[in-house]
Amino acid sequence: MNKLTELQGDPTPAAPPAIDLYRARRERVLAALRAQGGGVALVPTAPEAIRNRDAEYPYRHDSYFYYLTGFTEPQATLVLDASAQPGEPAAILFCRAKNVEREIWEGFRFGPEGARETFGFDAAFAIDDIDTELPRILADKPALHYALGASAELDTKVRGWLDTVRAQSRSGTAAPVSAHDLLPLLDDMRLFKDTHELAIMRRAGQISALAHRRAMAVCRPGVHEYELEAELLYTFRRYGAQAPAYGSIVAAGANACVLHYAAGNTIARDGDLILIDAACELDGYASDITRTFPASGRFSPAQRELYDIVLAAQQAAVAATRPGVTFDAPHQAAVRVLAQGLLDTGIVDRQRYASVDDVITERAYARFYMHRTSHWIGMDVHDCGDYRERGAERDEQGALPWRTLQPSMALTIEPGLYIRPADDVPEQYWNIGIRIEDDAVVTADGCELLTRDVPVTADEIEALMQEARAAAGANHQQP
Repeated sequence: MNKLTELQGDPTPAAPPAIDLYRARRERVLAALRAQGGGVALVPTAPEAIRNRDAEYPYRHDSYFYYLTGFTEPQATLVLDASAQPGEPAAILFCRAKNVEREIWEGFRFGPEGARETFGFDAAFAIDDIDTELPRILADKPALHYALGASAELDTKVRGWLDTVRAQSRSGTAAPVSAHDLLPLLDDMRLFKDTHELAIMRRAGQISALAHRRAMAVCRPGVHEYELEAELLYTFRRYGAQAPAYGSIVAAGANACVLHYAAGNTIARDGDLILIDAACELDGYASDITRTFPASGRFSPAQRELYDIVLAAQQAAVAATRPGVTFDAPHQAAVRVLAQGLLDTGIVDRQRYASVDDVITERAYARFYMHRTSHWIGMDVHDCGDYRERGAERDEQGALPWRTLQPSMALTIEPGLYIRPADDVPEQYWNIGIRIEDDAVVTADGCELLTRDVPVTADEIEALMQEARAAAGANHQQP
């Protein structure tokens, strides 16, 4: 049974909140804050945003907030009181009040009591009461923890709440005397994916892979980039994903040499490569896949030559992704393969650079490979977490050491080559842009690729495209 058949008619249902999971995450934060002396943490969700006039952008919650709550409504704030006494509420939600009239227009609201019961908070209040309740919670607490400087609006509100507490100083009430950035603590939690998260990310990878397979299957010379994008978006929603994880890149021909190109009006021509970097977001988690394939269904010799170099670079990076190595190790493995390929093809001058080490040392490859091989992935497509060891000793150049990979960290592996026309570059490679990207989670002895349900070798891609064309031709001939 192929993946399309396997998922056919099986859209992802809305999952019930994982109450114990979110409660356990909140308890981890509370325990960490208690170990630092206590205090109150504030985690607001994202604001709604106007698109134009009275039309809003589709709402998407804040990832930190969702990670600790599972709550997706706007106008909400989580308060964690690590100085609460036994019997006092430690996990408190502020959210929209029930409002029958607004629910007619906007849909169901949990309301404070419904949210408290459904999501396992100790207490909940209407968001309209936050200016009254939060100063009371902050009173006589030693410290305040939130995303310092991340939001001017939040900074302003915090100053107002603190001013309210300070106004009570004559009655013996004290405001927090220190403020701390909460994000490093949350970043380190989110960097390590639990089984619940990985299950969603695997499913997101399956759906995204189906979308790439569909785009390959329907692609023909003469198709517009936006038509391929439509196939991607259809498949994401058909199988239950809520949205694309990021703006889809669908680039035909020379457009593939523009790294963040958006799907446009360009028509794919016979002989073009199509680079698609697109994936879905499912239940708050992103996937991220890039594939490059020929519009005609067959790679030209030059295209296949470069494609095989990029694939070998990805394979080297995958092999280097394992516990105990640095985050930089997969990138260095990919760069070495790409640099050798650039030498072998003559794209990099063999007379100027005597060896692959010379190409790497002088960064001659960076003209054709200008981005890094990996980034963290999770709730955000470029997920949170330091890439270097915070607080470690710096080297002679003043740089912190790279972070060490550990099991359950998730990252992309995405080498590429982008060959723009130039007098010193062989013409057969001009306007070829290739990137191959998969999502990986570090395991005990290596890594697991979450997105390999879409073909990756040149032979596999050509076979899928030829099979799809043969099937379409047979269906067309039927009476």
